[in-house]
Amino acid sequence: MPNRVAPTPARIWFRFLRLHQRGHAAMSQRLRTLGLSVAQFDLLSTLTESEGITQRDLAERLYVTKGNVSGLVDRLVEAGMVDRRAIPGDRRSYALHLTAEGRRAALAGMESQQLFVEETVGQLAKTDLELLDSVISRWRDTFKALEHKAEAQAPAEKQPSPRKKQGA
Repeated sequence: MPNRVAPTPARIWFRFLRLHQRGHAAMSQRLRTLGLSVAQFDLLSTLTESEGITQRDLAERLYVTKGNVSGLVDRLVEAGMVDRRAIPGDRRSYALHLTAEGRRAALAGMESQQLFVEETVGQLAKTDLELLDSVISRWRDTFKALEHKAEAQAPAEKQPSPRKKQGA
């Protein structure tokens, strides 16, 4: 039996990162064959679930800045995949909708993604999937706990200091 390195937290962390990079690169290549970037696919697939949302809401769902979403939406509007529609009573925001071409591209990407998942994670035994799901869920919970701890420790938003009256 070959010598195995002990599974330390650092080793698991780096293996996880490398696995993520490999998966991302492979999925990126598949999406490129469809004429999409990962970011474009993320946006289009999100709109299949939440059509009519604003760019602000979309940015929150994608965990990116409004500026990043704005440029991406601009390019997808130019490509004929997304349509901006005015929201009655709100002159500053627009509702985002998929065009027929955008929906086709999103569904093609989702099909490619599903096939990739079946070819990779789908090859694991049911017991391995259950164990992996359990471990990842617990790991996610540690991230959430750290986020809550950081939020609790963050200083409150600084209030503007009251100005002294001159001559007082």
